[in-house]
Amino acid sequence: MTIVDQTAYAAILSTKLPHVIGNDEEYERLLGEAESLIRRRSMSPAEEQFFDLLTLLIEKYEESRFALRKADPPAIIRELMAARSISRTKLAEVVGSKGNTSEILAGKREVSKAQARKLGVFFKVPAHLFLSL
Repeated sequence: MTIVDQTAYAAILSTKLPHVIGNDEEYERLLGEAESLIRRRSMSPAEEQFFDLLTLLIEKYEESRFALRKADPPAIIRELMAARSISRTKLAEVVGSKGNTSEILAGKREVSKAQARKLGVFFKVPAHLFLSL
């Protein structure tokens, strides 16, 4: 573990004024600070500690601001179909029937494990994406 010069670290903090990020402007400013540190060939121990702080602040903001919602299997299937221009008829060949396909896409029927495996192979994605867990 590297010993950090507290005076040097305090000097960085007093000039850069890092704090919990509350908006995109503050996010961009602190992101710029982190990027400028990354571009350096080497950092002092105080700069490394400051970089660690910036990383935590940036990650926390990104987790809250850019959080991904969990998609349900029908939404995932619809998105994959649209991205690959797959028709319901073609999907029905994979799922097993037009009726099951319609019910799955409408959210009235869950995808079975066997269907999830077939969909995973067909779309070349992990089968668990199609299961309601």
